[in-house]
Amino acid sequence: MNGVSVLTLVRNRATHLHKLVDGLARSDRLPDELVVVDMSDEPVAIGTQSFAVRIDRFATTGLPLAAARNRAAALARHDRLVFLDVDCIPMSACIRLLSDALADQDALLCADVRYLGPGAVTTGWTEDDLLARGLAHPVRDFPTRGIRQEHDPGLFWSLAFAIRRQRFETLGGFDESFVGYGGEDTDFGYRAARDGLPLLFVGGAIGCHQYHDSHDPPVQHVADIVRNARIFHARWGRWPMEGWLDAFAEMGLVGRADDGLTLRRLPSPKEREATRSVWPS
Repeated sequence: MNGVSVLTLVRNRATHLHKLVDGLARSDRLPDELVVVDMSDEPVAIGTQSFAVRIDRFATTGLPLAAARNRAAALARHDRLVFLDVDCIPMSACIRLLSDALADQDALLCADVRYLGPGAVTTGWTEDDLLARGLAHPVRDFPTRGIRQEHDPGLFWSLAFAIRRQRFETLGGFDESFVGYGGEDTDFGYRAARDGLPLLFVGGAIGCHQYHDSHDPPVQHVADIVRNARIFHARWGRWPMEGWLDAFAEMGLVGRADDGLTLRRLPSPKEREATRSVWPS
């Protein structure tokens, strides 16, 4: 079937989820289904929509992103998979452009994400409002329209991407040895590149990222990042997330020597407050 399954994960962000669903409902190409893997403390609920909605309760601790994404993909009923983080609101053309690109391209597709500050998503929001307030990513360069191939697999991001179901299964999905936050998406991008799958940035396929408390560097995830960085280094012979690791080292949270990486301590409340950022971790 050539339908589109939109897949998202939620953990205690029901308000963000409802805005994502609102964006999907305004799409000029509705998804054929929305699959929600719900890791929240209290189950989420979504009202009746003009597309099928499936909510899967995933009782877990922490944030097992790789396992949850694989679970969502396994539940999907259609051939074109669009993964959206729960804090992304798809603009009206996003799903259509990703779906059309997948029809023509056996590739790993990234959507163009714009970042919103506090209070940007108001009741009765309009697409023009969000686009006027959203900030483009400072490193990832998207065309205004059309498709650009990106040759650095390290710039793949799992925030908003699309892939054919068969290709996702052939790649083996996300590696669940990456537990918690960090590294699992970079590893996925590297494995896709190793298998010859192009990484394409799709212009006009825009998602607006809803603000939430975040940190730069993501000190709240330092233990996960250190553990997952070691797994990545052992596999690929290089360190992922080097900007974050360097920042952690400067703060004294981690130690780096030769090919070693150690967690020295967790961040203090003062350090957590000092690293608050509009950019998501």
